[in-house]
Amino acid sequence: MPRKNKSVKQSVMVNQLILENLACQRGDKVLFQHLNLQIQAGDFVQIEGHNGIGKTSLLRIVAGLAVPLEGKVRWNSEEIFKQREVFNYDLLYLGHQSGIKPELNAWENLRFYQQISHCRQGDEILWNVLQTVGLLGREDIPAAQLSAGQQKRIALARLWLSEAPLWILDEPFNAIDKKGVAVLTALFEQHAQRGGIVILTSHQEVPSAQLKKINLEQFKCAE
Repeated sequence: MPRKNKSVKQSVMVNQLILENLACQRGDKVLFQHLNLQIQAGDFVQIEGHNGIGKTSLLRIVAGLAVPLEGKVRWNSEEIFKQREVFNYDLLYLGHQSGIKPELNAWENLRFYQQISHCRQGDEILWNVLQTVGLLGREDIPAAQLSAGQQKRIALARLWLSEAPLWILDEPFNAIDKKGVAVLTALFEQHAQRGGIVILTSHQEVPSAQLKKINLEQFKCAE
């Protein structure tokens, strides 16, 4: 007698980023300390604070690119430095530098990104993304010959390819017009709604009701 198929309840990973008692020092100055945060799947977070308070430094610490003066960063309960490969697979970090290869054109840069990262594959998605970021027709021009704004679009195009759950973005709206800000914000909201995490800094107003703001002033080291 054939067995009946039993429905198997599968556990779904709900990602969580935990910042434990972080402190950051630049030179002789402690920028912030005693920073404790839990950021959950579905969160869209903006790090705020005056220039020089350590917003970029915090993002670099969270991305594993810098070491805190004190404290730990955990991804799903485990310290990120103890699971480098797993964490980097789950991470998309866009910093002040575009991270693109100037000798490659837009198509080649994105193809290279597909080969090394956790992202959507295939030529069709590349053409769609190039159209979305306004580079269709310029896809065969070496990045070095493009404007700074066009180079920024190549870097931002990775967002439409990425399947990494954790996005850490330092000033993603720089050199982007108002329409582009709205398009990017909608993408960030969609990523969070799908269970992703978005953490960003921005000098511009972010037009989103989903946004949670965290001001580093509350963790500023007393003089």
